[in-house]
Amino acid sequence: MITRSSRAVFAALAAAGTLLAATAASGHGIWFAKRATQLAMIYGVGADDLDAVRRLDKLTSFAGYDENWQPVEAELRVSGVIPIVDSAEPVAAVAAAMNYGIWSKTPDGEWHNAGLDKHPDAVTSERTMKYAVYLAKLPTTAVPLLPEQTLQVLPVGSIPEQKGQPLTLRVYYDGKPVAGANVLADYINDPDQTPLTTDAAGEVIVPVRNQGQNTVVAYFVVPSSEPALYEKIEHRASLTFVLPHLPE
Repeated sequence: MITRSSRAVFAALAAAGTLLAATAASGHGIWFAKRATQLAMIYGVGADDLDAVRRLDKLTSFAGYDENWQPVEAELRVSGVIPIVDSAEPVAAVAAAMNYGIWSKTPDGEWHNAGLDKHPDAVTSERTMKYAVYLAKLPTTAVPLLPEQTLQVLPVGSIPEQKGQPLTLRVYYDGKPVAGANVLADYINDPDQTPLTTDAAGEVIVPVRNQGQNTVVAYFVVPSSEPALYEKIEHRASLTFVLPHLPE
């Protein structure tokens, strides 16, 4: 149960996150998408589909689930330039988490995979955590909070089957709804959009953008746990689902 005091704590975190995340809208994330009928893990932002294979060593968890949200044996297998989901059983959903480490941006505009101890002149520094949930088909039961998803975007009620219809989302941080999280309704086709912000209940209403793949992203920034090394921690989570198109 969320008490008045806990709401106050989350409100304070949200205020800090809003200030710290002013320029974070187009940062990189992870999500899942079909590639030649295979389900692949993508790393990038917008149309930038970058080298996910090279970043597999940063994954901290990967899991597959059946329609009842029971774990299914699954793994990510490298296939050429992309990692694909490999499972002997059908999967209704997959989830992944990635610790992308500490990064600092120096005055020359370059990013370095190191902290303030190595780059004390950095204009910004952060630890970045990335999460992804993919729904293979529109769920008939509530999507649960999943292990390792410190930040997670959940649909409230059913997902509409037509683009343009409103979709209510609730963003959770550490298992609780969080106010002040920023939400991008279409991370792939419009990554530079002005984000919407979750309310006191952690909710936001977005239009379903595509009659096809929809990748919604939320990001939430909290203060550093190691200020001598970095200034903030950015958590970035995607929720991907696909709306059916008319039969051919």
